[in-house]
Amino acid sequence: MTRRTAVSGAASGIGKALVQLLRAQGDDVVGIDLKDAEVCADLGTRQGRQDAVRAVLERTGGTLDAVIACAGISARVPAAVAVNFFGVTELLQGLRPALARADAPRAAFVGSIVGTRSGAPDVVDACLAGDETAALRAAAAVAAAGEGGTLYPASKAALARWLRRTSVTDEWAAAGIPLNAVGPGVVLTPMHAAHAVTEEQRRIVDRAVPMPLGGHAGPEVIARALRWLTSVENTHVTGQVLYVDGGAEAVLRGPDKI
Repeated sequence: MTRRTAVSGAASGIGKALVQLLRAQGDDVVGIDLKDAEVCADLGTRQGRQDAVRAVLERTGGTLDAVIACAGISARVPAAVAVNFFGVTELLQGLRPALARADAPRAAFVGSIVGTRSGAPDVVDACLAGDETAALRAAAAVAAAGEGGTLYPASKAALARWLRRTSVTDEWAAAGIPLNAVGPGVVLTPMHAAHAVTEEQRRIVDRAVPMPLGGHAGPEVIARALRWLTSVENTHVTGQVLYVDGGAEAVLRGPDKI
């Protein structure tokens, strides 16, 4: 059965691998990215998100079987919060009515193992309040204090909390739309390569995200998990962050966390 899916971050990394995987099985995919995609838009701005939603609806006739948000940036700047949190949540919310028109709608996004160790609580709180202006203001203060490295984890932590409270609402669960996330460990994408150039940087990454099963993952590994979460086979999994991380979450949080 051919499914129609919108994928953000489609031009590189996990998003690109996912698009290739879905198209290989015969699905109709609308990619969203800054460039080299069917829909070109900046998900770091409210106008860009609105433009992306409108363009996807026009291309699909207003009905989608799945939406998968893979777009994200790891830069230590406030824009990471705009793209990683609001670029995901507003895209999903904007396309939710199109999902509701499908027979077996599904939605998912890319979280991260680092969301389990978040700082920047003011940023997280502003995100969960839906106040992008306050979130960016708080993020700018964090960056100015030399703590910009906490912004990416904060954006992913906020997403995980948003997921748990949103997935069980009438708009999603009662409407028959499972909403989930994948939490990768270290993935071999251009984003990772930019932060692990030297041998010492690679050692730091391995200490921060230990992956005893299989080591670092290729983007296709994460893509396969996203494919299942948004397939018709997934009828009862919702509100979950599926850690595809080689065991990193279990190592970092320890055996007493369930």
